[in-house]
This record gives sequence, structure tokens and C-alpha cells, in this order.
Amino acid sequence: MRIKHVNSGNCKKCLQLSLPVDMMIRFAEIANPDYNIYRRTGLKEGMPIPNQTAAERIVADLIQDGYYVDFVEALVKIDREGYMGRAYDLKGLNNVVASLAAEGYNFDKVTGQFFENQQEQISPNWGRLLEGDERRMTVLRMDIAGNSALVRNNPRPKIEKAYGDIRNIVHRVVTSRLGRLWSWEGDGALAAFLFGPMEKMAIYAGMDIIHELFFYNRIRNPLDSPINVRLGAQIGQVRYSDNEIERLKNDAVKQAVFLENLATINALSVSFNLCINMDQNTLNNFSGEKIRGGCKYRLYTMRIEK
Repeated sequence: MRIKHVNSGNCKKCLQLSLPVDMMIRFAEIANPDYNIYRRTGLKEGMPIPNQTAAERIVADLIQDGYYVDFVEALVKIDREGYMGRAYDLKGLNNVVASLAAEGYNFDKVTGQFFENQQEQISPNWGRLLEGDERRMTVLRMDIAGNSALVRNNPRPKIEKAYGDIRNIVHRVVTSRLGRLWSWEGDGALAAFLFGPMEKMAIYAGMDIIHELFFYNRIRNPLDSPINVRLGAQIGQVRYSDNEIERLKNDAVKQAVFLENLATINALSVSFNLCINMDQNTLNNFSGEKIRGGCKYRLYTMRIEK
């Protein structure tokens, strides 16, 4: 969801009333480190720029380049925390935030981030990421175990019904945790998590999938045998691409696939890097630390008390 027609008047007014030109430029560079207002205007470096002109140009450029939401996030953080030890009272900032909400974005007060309103649209980039953007994310990989045998031993209509149900379960679980389903193959899925406490979101999503599949197999599964899965979760730098194949090339994704292969049936394999961010109550549901192929990980499996 790329912003094209946002009501930018509120932001321009906020900048004009609150900041000198040099700080407008400094804050624009936080959103886009490559931004150079002199290069964009053709003016000689260091030439004075009228306050109103600077505000209008910066906002227009950041909207055009796709960095406007990042810019508003930066302004919100600066208004809350100040910048370089100095406080800034950004007048009218609430109206700027409200304008983004009208464009279909939700604001997470805890993280200070905007993401698309999931009631209106769910896109792979959360309505935020541009081609080539690199962010720290948590990725969750799922594979249906014994897929070939399931397909061979069950009629095609039943397979399509069951796999469609599983995909719906995974999609619902992932999006409820603010994640995005990045890939769905015949026997597996890849999901990514960026917003909120993304480490916990991915782990809880993996646990939820195992729980829901348990009940699905006992109540709704149309196949002659249960559907079993393996899941793996990893955190790392991920380069976003609109191309699904390019997204799969990220090292963090490859590591999640490796962890998925380490998981036992109907288990979630979580990397050591993710484990260190888990609260103790959640960690108590996992196995002790395991090491295989130089990889440290822990396993979650559903336990039924008798």
C-alpha cells in the first residue's frame, strides 16, 4: 500500500510551526539517509531555503520516494524522546498521525510503528517495505510431513479440501500475530514477522498452528490419516522483495528451513537466538537445549495432561 494521495497539509504545517529548516532536513535524513534537498531542488549546497518551501518539498519528496510513513514514525519518536538531548514539541503531530490512519494505517503505541490496517488490506510488505529494504525479522517455516504419502493415498478432492483448510488456519494464525504469509507451496509455508514483539509473535504462531492442527485432525480432517507438520523459526536480517522467489533466498529463511528439518513430528524448532528473547514461562514449555549441525535450538511439542 504505497501512499499517493495522503493529506500532507497537516505534516507540512507541523514542520513549519515546529522546526527550523536545518532540523527538517536532519529528520528527513533519518527516514531516508540518502535524502538531499539541494540535489532534489537543484539549489547550491548551503543556500538558504524558506521554511515553507522546505516543508513542502521534504514532504512531497518523501511521499514520492515511499519514505513518508518512516518520516512520521521518526517525528513521533522525536516528539516523545527528543533528539540529541534536546526536546522538540511538534505542533499538530496528532493530526499527522490521524491523516495516516485515514489512509488505512494503524499506529502501535508500544513500538511507535505504523502498519496497514488488516481489516482493509493484507499485503506481503505490511504496506511499508520497499524493494530491497533490509530489516530484522523473524521467519517461520512449516512443512507438511509425509506429503507424498498423503497425496498418494487420498482422493484429490479430499486433499484439496484438507490442504485448503490448513492454509486457512496458517493464514489466520499468522495474520492474527501481525505476520504475513510469504509463501505457500503444496506441502509447506513461509511466514514473516516484523511488527510488535516479533520474536514472540512468530513463536506463538508456531505453537498455535500445532494446537489448531491437533483439533483439526480429530474433528474436521477428511483424510484417512492425520496431517502432521514440522516447524522452524529463526531471526535475522531479511531483504524484502516483491518477488516471492527472491524472498526465499534470504539466509534467515534458509536457516529456518534447516531448523524445520531438525524438528520432530508436530514440533516447533526454535533457534538459540530466538530462545534468548523468550520469557521464562514460555521457555518452560520447550525442551532443553539441543545441538545438531552446529546449530543450537530448542523444541516445542504439544503435551496433553492425563
